[in-house]
Amino acid sequence: MQKKIDLINGPILSSLTKLALPIMATSLIQMAYNMIDMIWIGRLGSSAVASVGAAGMYMWLSNGLVTLARMGGQVHVGHAVGAGRTDFAGRYAATTFQMTLLLGVLYGLVCTIFSKPLIAFFHLASRSVINDAVSYLMITCGLVIFSFLNQIFTGLFTAIGNSHPAFLSTSVGLVINIILDPLLIFGIGPFPALKVAGAAIATIIAQMVVTLLFLFFASQDQILFHHIHLLQAPDSKKASEILQLGFPSCLQSLVFTGISMTIARLVAGYGDAAVAVQKVGAQIESISWMTSDGFASAVNSFIAQNHGAGKEDRIHAGYRSALKIVLPWGLFCTILLVCFPTPIFKIFITEPDVIPMGISYLIILGFSQLFTSLEITTSGAFCGYGKTLPPSITGITLNLLRIPMALALTATPLALSGIWWSISITSILKGLILFIWFQITIKKK
Repeated sequence: MQKKIDLINGPILSSLTKLALPIMATSLIQMAYNMIDMIWIGRLGSSAVASVGAAGMYMWLSNGLVTLARMGGQVHVGHAVGAGRTDFAGRYAATTFQMTLLLGVLYGLVCTIFSKPLIAFFHLASRSVINDAVSYLMITCGLVIFSFLNQIFTGLFTAIGNSHPAFLSTSVGLVINIILDPLLIFGIGPFPALKVAGAAIATIIAQMVVTLLFLFFASQDQILFHHIHLLQAPDSKKASEILQLGFPSCLQSLVFTGISMTIARLVAGYGDAAVAVQKVGAQIESISWMTSDGFASAVNSFIAQNHGAGKEDRIHAGYRSALKIVLPWGLFCTILLVCFPTPIFKIFITEPDVIPMGISYLIILGFSQLFTSLEITTSGAFCGYGKTLPPSITGITLNLLRIPMALALTATPLALSGIWWSISITSILKGLILFIWFQITIKKK
């Protein structure tokens, strides 16, 4: 499978776009993957959505943990490929997989053994909601290893300039999830009605198939994966380098998730319906940040390879080209959420007493979508350089600010909306600060 895009020679915009489009499409597929789950679960009622929302926080936390291996592995592989050292790239990739397998097994065990106290953190009111959340957590996070592997495969294929395997594999996973969700949630034909647990099982089966497809594509690759030898002794030097580069991004993601869990606990004080609103609202606004994250991954690989090749002029031009695509998308998402919140939210939840809270969430968070896109893309650019500290410092500092800001704003007549404003305001600030910081950084080059 020789579909590598040459990122260090030729037209910048076209090569970056060719790499980015499949990644963005993959992100949209992943978003659709999550939304379809939420649409079907929403038909069970807001209590079911609340249970998935609580358990889903730990799936979100796991994404931060896998960043420890993925970010460092992807960037180092990109640098090595750009420098023409595919043997080094293979060693970095092997070490990344070894670290990922260890992290996935350990995290799965923790979530399975301590599922009840982990869900108890959110102080959910309903016993049925708690039981459903425990079941969903044990299934999805207990078998999180497949999600971990899929993210690593995506990062490594992107690092070598081949984004098609992720697109094709994830597309098949989406189709499987679409088919299995109604069958396992509602019990159609010979299938039992498993409700929330059925949604979790459908997700895991789809993730397993995606992993198998990635393994097939890896077996066909002639650039990186034939250099990977998983059974060789772990390379402590490579592991240290991966950890050093990945730790700031991992810490930022873990802190962000921890803060989000604390915010979710504050939201739970307004009832299980408010938890459901936050879960659905986050899925809806992912239309902007997941797409931007996909493009940021392409920017990361583009900058990593050109940095490895010593072509700094292409880095500056590549970042500007990325903004020409990402910022209009962020603006479109802002307009979509601010101007059309009601029909969008009703796709997921139709309970009359919940809809006003959902509308408020989408409008308030809608104002920050443009700046979220700016933040994510610029973070990808920083990480491609191997500079993971600036986005981490910015993200951790302003995410921490959300808690005191939320507490202060909820004490005003804004009440629950004060929590949504704390998220939106800090997202705007992160985008602006990180953009200015990157401009200062590249001027020094």
